[in-house]
Amino acid sequence: MALTAARTPPGVLELLPLDQIAFQDMLDTIRRSFERFGFLPVETPVMELTDVLLTKEGGETERQVYFVQSTGNLGKEGTPEMALRFDLTVPLARYVAEHEHQLNFPFRRYQMQRVYRGERQQRGRFREFYQCDIDVIGKDALSIRYDAELPAVIYQVFRDLKIGPFTIQLNNRKLLRGFFENLGQSDAQRQALILREIDKLDKVGSDKVADTLRGGDFCLSDTDVTKLLDFVQTRSSSHADAMEKLAALGTGSVTFNEGIAELREVLELIRALGVPEAYYALNLSIARGLDYYTGTVYETHLLEHPQIGSICSGGRYENLAGHYTKSHLPGVGISIGATRLYWQLREAGLIGTGTSTVQVLVTQMDEAELPRYLAIANELRQAGINTEVVLEGGKLARQFKYAEKAGIAFAVVCGSDEIARDAVVIKDLRRREQFEVARAEMVKALRVEIEQAQAMG
Repeated sequence: MALTAARTPPGVLELLPLDQIAFQDMLDTIRRSFERFGFLPVETPVMELTDVLLTKEGGETERQVYFVQSTGNLGKEGTPEMALRFDLTVPLARYVAEHEHQLNFPFRRYQMQRVYRGERQQRGRFREFYQCDIDVIGKDALSIRYDAELPAVIYQVFRDLKIGPFTIQLNNRKLLRGFFENLGQSDAQRQALILREIDKLDKVGSDKVADTLRGGDFCLSDTDVTKLLDFVQTRSSSHADAMEKLAALGTGSVTFNEGIAELREVLELIRALGVPEAYYALNLSIARGLDYYTGTVYETHLLEHPQIGSICSGGRYENLAGHYTKSHLPGVGISIGATRLYWQLREAGLIGTGTSTVQVLVTQMDEAELPRYLAIANELRQAGINTEVVLEGGKLARQFKYAEKAGIAFAVVCGSDEIARDAVVIKDLRRREQFEVARAEMVKALRVEIEQAQAMG
């Protein structure tokens, strides 16, 4: 029988154990930060009903959906009943609409699950990937104060991940829309198209954006293009500078004035929440491509690795679940594409392999003493020390080599001499050092060694 070549599907990230531990450590750090700010966990099914998942509005993301079809229904006409979720926002909208009367508003949830998109195959793009989202959903209304809280969460997450200096960049789409109104561009659809071009500014440069806006699809005058590019290239270097730049914008339409007022309040509250001013700034070019953002928008960038792009983004939206309920449910949220972020950080050398979750290997010197070794392992486990025990023996050097390859830092050795003295030998496999300790002191001694190893990194 011919063998089938073992290979992973394109567009997935499959890791070896120590790399998986590093990725899991990143997810655990994100989760702890979300929980520290009072967000509660939610999980939704990987599959959703097709008519619920797809909103009939189309869009690039919805054209990348994977449908789910059982073998018994293959070949049947019509759209399959189920599809894999392509993000966590649509399932959240369905979840909130379905459980609206059981939830406590404002509803604060975090969700860390895989999503699926038919991405075009290319390096660093994934068809299966983790998203880590938080959202605050209000009933009828939601204070602008929550817009300021999310940058504080972003700061906590990326400070704890220790991946270098970063800046949380902020804008408000009301400010952008109001500016267009001041230019006489009041059509919402036209504004959205212009915003999508503005969102490309940092990627393609101002000259290319200017040429596009002067072109046939937009036909903006040279004067309006100049005003627009001057406006969207506004950046701040400090909190005081941000407030001065907002004041310098003057006044305009009602929408424009609301955008300035909201940004000013958000910036003041971000400072009050303890985010150092070096970590946040105005960037009036940020529009976010998704049209449902209506107010504050965020993007987060690593200062020393700008080629990575935004590592966390999101914003305010006016009505999360309008497709599923008549209730008005405004909200604000952010999303971290964890799989892509991990891949990018690893490529940039900012994250390495993890440390084995197994802390101790109990070796086997004499097969007849296996019950003793099992008892030692059980004692260590009951003390909260992650322990593996050698069950098949062999040369001690080979057992040490196994532990080193697996990333296990410590080994416990107990031969006939140690048994006679009711002692064990603790071997530090990284430092190539060992010492003997009484069996009664084994747990205490290992705890000290493990703590010292963790402190040294």
